[in-house]
Amino acid sequence: MITEKLNNFLLKQLQKLQKDHQFQIEKNDLNITVPPDPQFGDYTTPIVFKISKQINKSPFETAQLISNYLLANKPSFIKKIEAKEPGYLNFFIEEKFLFREFKNLLKNKKRFQKKQQPIIIEYSSPNIAKPMHIGHLRSTIIGETLARIYEFFNFRIIRWNYLGDWGTQFGKLIIAYKLWGNKKEIQKDPINNLLKLYQKFHQEVKNNPQLEEMARKEFKKLVLKDKTNIKIWQWFKKESLKDFQKIYRLLGIKFDIIKGEADFEKDVKKIIRILKQKNLLKESEGALIVPLEQFNLPPALIQKSDETSLYLTRDLASLFYRLKHYHPSKILYVVGNEQELYFKQLFSIINLIIPELKTKLIHIKFGLVLNTNKKKFSTREGELILLEDVLKEAQEKALKIIKTKHPEWSIKKQEKTALQLAIAALKFNDLKSNRATNLMFDWDKMYDYKNNSIIYLLYTYARFNKIIKKVSRKKINSRYLNYDYLNLPIEINLIKQTLNFKEILLKSLEDLSPNIFTSYLLVLTDLLNKYYETIPILKENNQKIRNARLALINQINKILKLGLNILGIETLNEI
Repeated sequence: MITEKLNNFLLKQLQKLQKDHQFQIEKNDLNITVPPDPQFGDYTTPIVFKISKQINKSPFETAQLISNYLLANKPSFIKKIEAKEPGYLNFFIEEKFLFREFKNLLKNKKRFQKKQQPIIIEYSSPNIAKPMHIGHLRSTIIGETLARIYEFFNFRIIRWNYLGDWGTQFGKLIIAYKLWGNKKEIQKDPINNLLKLYQKFHQEVKNNPQLEEMARKEFKKLVLKDKTNIKIWQWFKKESLKDFQKIYRLLGIKFDIIKGEADFEKDVKKIIRILKQKNLLKESEGALIVPLEQFNLPPALIQKSDETSLYLTRDLASLFYRLKHYHPSKILYVVGNEQELYFKQLFSIINLIIPELKTKLIHIKFGLVLNTNKKKFSTREGELILLEDVLKEAQEKALKIIKTKHPEWSIKKQEKTALQLAIAALKFNDLKSNRATNLMFDWDKMYDYKNNSIIYLLYTYARFNKIIKKVSRKKINSRYLNYDYLNLPIEINLIKQTLNFKEILLKSLEDLSPNIFTSYLLVLTDLLNKYYETIPILKENNQKIRNARLALINQINKILKLGLNILGIETLNEI
């Protein structure tokens, strides 16, 4: 990448300069970015502000000092370096060098080394015996996209789906099944019928509080490996996984590891023993807790008074397992904002147990899904919208659009395209928003061509794909990307914007924010459409210029497709 090349040059020169001017910098201080306005160069860095404080000069004086030194040692790929008020260093790159980089942009030959420490990304994590809801959609989309971005930069990724398959709620479900369940009826629609049983339990317990104690006993029997309860629980889990897999197939999701809380129940005693050995446990009303006052956090409950474990205990066991078997450099937990306190407790406890821990633990937070009235996206009864229903409605709305635009298509083609568009719309609507904020769920805007929607991006790709298909592939080969025929300001700007692809994607990765990259794709798409509307391509009389422009849009369209694929979005040849 150009930033890497620029970074190495700048660091090397500043290390030489610092010997005479007594300042200290680290590689991470450079922070080379793309300025918002092209007049401020192709790249810029605010490193001057840090250096100026150390050498007791104004930022602008410091910028002038550094720029003069850099110009005296300027490599050939840099066209110009300038100092800019109040204290920035701006870099302009040689156009011919940009062209060479542009031609090689799609080459990504590096592969992660087998010995490389992996990054575990935990996402989706539905509860068995319950349908997936719209909250799981956010976790799944964000987690998968982060995995794809990491993989683009050759990191070794382990996609981990941590199922909610243990806990007292299964005692409630088992007693509900034993009291009111009908196996034949449940088998017709297992997940929705199990949900109804679970809801019935909560309705009945209002009039019969003894059901709570019965549920606790049923879960305790499950913990003690009662054959009947284990068999019922395994059936619930089997049917749930079938249901989840249908949705994952639609979304194009495949996990490397699917494990549930129950897989770590056997390790709970070991966790409690470790906590005792570290003198971290305290008894409270028969239960066991870990005080966390030193972190300004409330105590964490580790074991209930009836000696059953909690989600946190099992999560600690799961974390120990991951550290032991995978030695990850990072573990990312893609879970909603509402669990922020929980993860602070989890991370604090593991740091008390292993203060020398090098694995970075990161909570990738995301907001709620809201409707157009900025209320929680739910049914009239206040329950969360089921993901299956969201997918169905998304496809129905997409199908109306497709039927209107292409009534001549076969029903099969209309339905297939509508499903692809629906999945793309759901993904892009989520990813274009800042994940930490609440997501607005507005169907009209989601499918509005003029509203930075996925339709705009997919239509642009299809539009240029159609142009490219009209001509011979020989005439759009990258060898036609010649600076002599592509030197209009808009063409240079297009090339520069396209070259920012990896830089912006890397920024998205550093901030763990896919919306940075989606915003970039929209800007690139705007510029590509402007180019088409203002510059003749197929109508250009000069054959060499025509071929160069075709090669240019072909290369950018490939980049656009790559960008959408990184977001998990399939491009359409027609829309």
